[in-house]
Amino acid sequence: MSHCLKIFNKKTSQHLFLLLMFFLIQSCEEDITKINQNKKTNFASTVIHNGTIIQKDSGLVKVRFKAPLIEQYELIDSPYIEAKKGIYLEFFDKKNPKVPGKIWAKYAKNDIKKDFYFAKGRVKIITTEGQTFVTETISWDKKKQKMYTKDTVFVSDKDGNILVGANGMVAKDDFSEYTFFNNSGSFSSTNLPATSK
Repeated sequence: MSHCLKIFNKKTSQHLFLLLMFFLIQSCEEDITKINQNKKTNFASTVIHNGTIIQKDSGLVKVRFKAPLIEQYELIDSPYIEAKKGIYLEFFDKKNPKVPGKIWAKYAKNDIKKDFYFAKGRVKIITTEGQTFVTETISWDKKKQKMYTKDTVFVSDKDGNILVGANGMVAKDDFSEYTFFNNSGSFSSTNLPATSK
C-alpha cells in the first residue's frame, strides 16, 4: 500500500513539474509578446544630415535632391521619408534637358508605399519653361502624375505675366497642363497653356 502511494506521489510530482514548466514557458512567451507589442517602431531608422540624393535614368540625372535633414521611418506599416528642415530639388525633363526645374519648401514628406509626396511652407516651383508657382502647400501623386493644392497659387513668367488661382490648382506633374480655380490676373493666353475655372 505504501509502495503504491510512493509511485502515485512520484507521478504526481512529475505531473506538477511538467505543469509548472508549461506555465513558466507560457508566461515567458506572453511577456515577450507584451514587450514586442510595446516596442516603439515609429523612429527614424536612417538619418542623413546635409544629404544630396541623385536619381539617374540611362546615365542622365533626372532628379537632384538636397536637404539639411532627411529621416526615413521604415519600421512601421506605412513607411515614409521626412525632410523637416526643408528641401531644394532640381528635376530634368525631356523638353528642356539642360535647364532644370526647381522646387523649394520648408518641409516635405514622401509616403513610400503610395508614391505620394507632400510639401509645405512657402513652396516655390520654377518649371523648365521658366514659369514660377508659389503656394503654401503642394501634393504630388506620382502614380497619377498629378500635382495639386487647394491653397492660393501665384503664377508668374519671365515676361511679367501674373495669375492668381485663389482656390488652388490641379496640374500634370510636368506642368504641360494645369487648371486654376477662381483665378484672376493678367496673363497672356499664348503663355498660359491651361484651362481656368
